[in-house]
Amino acid sequence: MNIETVIKKAFIDLKSKNIESALLDSEILMSKVLKEDRSSVLLNSERSLSNQDYKNFRELISNRLKFKPIAYLTGQKSFWKYEFEVNNKVLIPRPDSELIVEQVLKICQNKQKIKILDVGVGSGCLILSILKERKHFSGVGVDLSKDCINVCKINAIKLRVQNRLKLFKTDIDNFDLGKYDLIVSNPPYIKKLDLKKLHKDVINYEPKLALDGGLDGLSKIRKVIKKSSELVKLNGKLIIEIASDQKKMVKKILIENGFFVNKVVKDLSKNDRCIISTKIK
Repeated sequence: MNIETVIKKAFIDLKSKNIESALLDSEILMSKVLKEDRSSVLLNSERSLSNQDYKNFRELISNRLKFKPIAYLTGQKSFWKYEFEVNNKVLIPRPDSELIVEQVLKICQNKQKIKILDVGVGSGCLILSILKERKHFSGVGVDLSKDCINVCKINAIKLRVQNRLKLFKTDIDNFDLGKYDLIVSNPPYIKKLDLKKLHKDVINYEPKLALDGGLDGLSKIRKVIKKSSELVKLNGKLIIEIASDQKKMVKKILIENGFFVNKVVKDLSKNDRCIISTKIK
């Protein structure tokens, strides 16, 4: 069979499971199997597929039919301007989180040298994207998961910023190293009882440690804000990602911990997505 026919069959299979990105997913997985970019695959789709490539492709499609995320099947996820290695031990980077990178670059556009802390560093997509954009910035990442730290190390080397990044496997409560000009965090913020409502792609495959925000969705946010109030310099910034219905409560927690709320930034869907604040006392 030629590539076009095989992709078409995969598309029909995925569509039967109501996977909205069925055609794109089929093309991406074929690109992975053939080790070619997607445009090259599509331009030469009349080619015949070898038996081994067909077998490898159908195995990937079989996993996608079980709703395993494309990022875990390919081991890659685009974020900001870069490709990050990911596996099922790290949360898959989301486009909405690019807001944090965007806001950091705006806030720090006239800064020559600052020190940044990323709480819950995961794949490293936030801190590494920032360091890649600003060659005089340095960063520290902390995470409870050794697997996350290892993935972040790989991505730091890949982006050639490893010499400006230090990583620590620790709970933020136990971290007391240094003072920071800026702290960023995308903490778990989904209510425990809402986890079961998440799409199968998410709840069946992504690490619950990176999703579960406790009964009210705010337990990890409280922890990050409280500790950030100790670790950030006076007049330093904290930028934290939130759920769309958490603005009021998170602003209250920030104020209680000595922060002034500068602004709430909306995502592409016009939902409240991150809060920028300044340590004032």
